Amino acid sequence: MQATVGDHLHVHGRTVGEHDRVGEIIEVRGDHGEPPYLVRFPDGHENLVFPGPDCVVDEHLPHA
Repeated sequence: MQATVGDHLHVHGRTVGEHDRVGEIIEVRGDHGEPPYLVRFPDGHENLVFPGPDCVVDEHLPHA
């Protein structure tokens, strides 16, 4: 998994009724875009994330 600052980390819910979470990657701490990532979630909290198989990176697309 590789990401850059500005990409979004999409964490899929793992149990029935658990909602997916999406946060913005604000810092990449691994080499060459690899985890861990510092992620800011919409409620404002920031968390250091070591993504598992339930996560995907959505690339930040520049505005046209």
